[in-house]
Amino acid sequence: MLVTPVGGVAAEASSVRALTEFEGSAEEAMTEFSKRVNTYDQDVTKVKRREVFRCSDRSYFVRVNGRLSQFEYFFQLAELVADTGFSGLPDTIS
Repeated sequence: MLVTPVGGVAAEASSVRALTEFEGSAEEAMTEFSKRVNTYDQDVTKVKRREVFRCSDRSYFVRVNGRLSQFEYFFQLAELVADTGFSGLPDTIS
C-alpha cells in the first residue's frame, strides 16, 4: 500500500511512502486498504473533514482538513509481482 502527499505542508517532501506491506488474499488486501484510506491522518491535527475520491478500485485521492491545515494524499494498492530476492516470484516483469 502506497501513499503520496500531494497537497498541504506534507507535500513539500512529496515522496511515495510504503504505508504498509502484508500478505493475504485480494479480499483481505482491499479490506486493509479501505481501512487505511478511511483513517489515515498522520500529518493532521484534529480532523474536521475527510473527502475521499475514487480514481480506480485500487487508487483514491483523499483530502483531510485539520484544525488549521488541509492535506491531500494519493493512495494506491500495489501488488509485488517481481522480486530478485524471493524464489516464489520472477526476477522481472514481462
